[in-house]
Amino acid sequence: MTHTQAPGHDELTLRTRAFEALFDGIAHARMAGLPFMNNALRVEAVDFRLEPSRGPDPVQGTPESAHAAGVLVTPWFMNLVRFPLVRRDMPARVGTMRVRKVGHEQFTFTGAHEDSFGSFEACSLFSPVFEFGTQCDAIATASALLAQLRQPAAARPAAPARRSFLLGRGATQRQAP
Repeated sequence: MTHTQAPGHDELTLRTRAFEALFDGIAHARMAGLPFMNNALRVEAVDFRLEPSRGPDPVQGTPESAHAAGVLVTPWFMNLVRFPLVRRDMPARVGTMRVRKVGHEQFTFTGAHEDSFGSFEACSLFSPVFEFGTQCDAIATASALLAQLRQPAAARPAAPARRSFLLGRGATQRQAP
């Protein structure tokens, strides 16, 4: 039986695996033995999906290529990540901050580049990641975050402030003074 896949599915799978492998290599080389590593965690790409094209790139003026977004869990951070489906090398954008929409929320992403992968953007969610006792806890948090971000507008309750959303506080909960 033949299964028809959405355009870009194979490319998404290959790019996501390459991204995960890149950070697995970093974990075992550059980060090995550092005191802020949570040894209960390993590198895992969580629920990367294609994002719709958002028109021209404001910096280059050319159409923005298809991007994928998801969460990368590592022993030293958990980041919301965007990368182009087709490799792009833009090392000049390293450290450049840009506001990007993921689902129904906006986040500030920082440009990054690795020679073996190309350019990507990341938004820190947790760093370091000592609050996660197991890989399952970290993946459950990443999955819940992405599920909430990707929930259709009609199905969502009124959204709390972004910081409250990331910290798990509901709109009716108040922070202690």
